[in-house]
Amino acid sequence: MTTRSTRSPRRRTVVALAVVLAVLVGFVVRLVDIQVVNAGEHIEDSLSLGFAAERTLYGTRGTIVDEQGATLADSILLYDAQLDPSNVNGIRREGPDGERVEVSWPQLAAEIAAITGQTPAEVQKIVADAKANDPDSQFALLKRGLTTEQYRSLVALGIPFLYFDQHPSRMYPDGAVGGNLVGFVGTDGEPLAGLEQAQDDCLTAADGVLRFQRGKDGVTIPGTAVEEPAVDGGTLQLTINRDLQWYLQQLAAEQAQNTGAKSATITVVEVETGKVRGMAEYPTVDPNNVDGSHPDDRGSRIFTNTFEPGSTFKALTAAIAIDAGGASPGSTVTADWKESFPNGARVRDPFVHPVNNYTLTGVLIDSSNVGISKFGDTVSAQTRYDYLQRFGVGLDTPIDFQGEEPGVLRPIDQWDNQTFYNVNFGQGLTTTVPQLVGAYQTLANDGMRMPLSLVEGCTRPDGTVTDVPDTTGQQVVSEKAADDVSLMLENVATQGSLAKQVEIPGYRLAIKTGTGEKSDGAGGYKAGAYFTTMIGYAPADDPKFVVAVTLDEPATVKSSAANAPAFQKAMTQVLKTYRVMPSGSGTPELPKFG
Repeated sequence: MTTRSTRSPRRRTVVALAVVLAVLVGFVVRLVDIQVVNAGEHIEDSLSLGFAAERTLYGTRGTIVDEQGATLADSILLYDAQLDPSNVNGIRREGPDGERVEVSWPQLAAEIAAITGQTPAEVQKIVADAKANDPDSQFALLKRGLTTEQYRSLVALGIPFLYFDQHPSRMYPDGAVGGNLVGFVGTDGEPLAGLEQAQDDCLTAADGVLRFQRGKDGVTIPGTAVEEPAVDGGTLQLTINRDLQWYLQQLAAEQAQNTGAKSATITVVEVETGKVRGMAEYPTVDPNNVDGSHPDDRGSRIFTNTFEPGSTFKALTAAIAIDAGGASPGSTVTADWKESFPNGARVRDPFVHPVNNYTLTGVLIDSSNVGISKFGDTVSAQTRYDYLQRFGVGLDTPIDFQGEEPGVLRPIDQWDNQTFYNVNFGQGLTTTVPQLVGAYQTLANDGMRMPLSLVEGCTRPDGTVTDVPDTTGQQVVSEKAADDVSLMLENVATQGSLAKQVEIPGYRLAIKTGTGEKSDGAGGYKAGAYFTTMIGYAPADDPKFVVAVTLDEPATVKSSAANAPAFQKAMTQVLKTYRVMPSGSGTPELPKFG
């Protein structure tokens, strides 16, 4: 039988449970309101209170490699160290005997400074300044750009209020090797020169971001991280050979210093493909230490310097005379050492000689300005102009290098009487090293001009390959004309005054020299100042490589003879590098005189 005394405790229990249940229901309703109904509003509130955070996920800038994949430019990780001033204090650390010892903040500052290269006072001041500006500050930058070794040493200190962000930085493993081509980036990672800048679309990375929320103590709240991944840059493969480039740069420096020249360049191009295998110059830039070079040395003179090519152009005039004028290596002209022409132009040779009955071959061997002018006169000015353009003279190369100059080849309506003849022997116009090398590649390649290329292509992170250069050739002169000129240039190598200096035992060579006068900037020529060139290819019976050596104002020897030692060494190294088989025969001798 239920009495009032037994019902009262039961009623109180039910009421208590009802109250508890009501409270729980209230909490659930409120929780749903906070986390579901009004979640967005509360997230915005938390963001405004500063509990949201994000971290940049740096993409890695793409690498630049040579023809065989050797690295010329790469990215490394550097670290930025940060302190949390609100938590800076002494720590307890395990001592040498295994006991826990107290390490004060001044002691920790000294340990940090020993690794970062700062003084203990500087480290302590960073924290003090941060607290002075904001007593609740949780961030103070300790130092940027720490190496991996420094980062690991700092981590090993076990300091809980020391944090790190990593970011990529550029490095060039071989220093100045290819520096004139590769270029460099600034301290902010922006490309400033060379292929680093020209091919930035290939190399540049897209940074990502990691967004997360953290508590007031700075600890990341689990489950709040949202990542937008970074995308790395592509791999840019060049056509140059790193080891050959290194050798050529040493050789260019040696030859410039030996001759007292202001600068030197050595260029190597593969005949069949037009691919550049080496482009060395002195002085040049080390991308790891840009400030260590003069501003004038931070680009590429090979592409930006223009010059009168001088007698190297006589081979082009000979090819045009054969292809369009019906000449042959044995065709003859009579030539004095200086002559006046019917239009009033006067032409003289660089040396005094009697009236000679020169063959076209002899004109090239003795480098007679008068003789080549007479052969050039067998073809109209317009025809010569059209051929020179097809050879690539006066036009940017397909490489389209940063700052590349096109040179000057004026239309024939701007040729005066003197220019009409001077163009035949490389005066009255200007060209660049790549244009000249491209023209000789054409002669070496049976008259077929291949587009010069410095880049093989860009391989994107997903494996797709872009930026592949055009490989369509253009027939400039007939195969016979090109072969005839090659044979004459071989005789320049064997019968010319520099025959012994350029000889490479076992290989047939085709060469031509040029000594161009330099402008004084006032419409005349600078006295005693010359830009000298030697260019040629080998093996001449089956050409594989064109080599060009230039010197700007050599002082010890002011003619193109100054270029001969470097040309011989460069061509020898090229033939060794690519294991080119020796010639199977000797050069047939052609007559100089009719």
